[in-house]
Amino acid sequence: MQIFSVEGMTCGHCVRAVTQAVQGHDPAASVKVDLAAKEVGVESRLSAEQVIELITQEGYSARLA
Repeated sequence: MQIFSVEGMTCGHCVRAVTQAVQGHDPAASVKVDLAAKEVGVESRLSAEQVIELITQEGYSARLA
């Protein structure tokens, strides 16, 4: 599982947006969001760069933690 530090997530809508962005490109991906820690764990066939790009497209700042 890759862990990403994501800035800008504040609510359930943010969680859904990030989850759907990743699963839209890899439906089998496992996405675990921790709003309090501002972290997203992703288990996917997508590369870290691809995940960061998808999260960024949703309007959040993301980097590997």
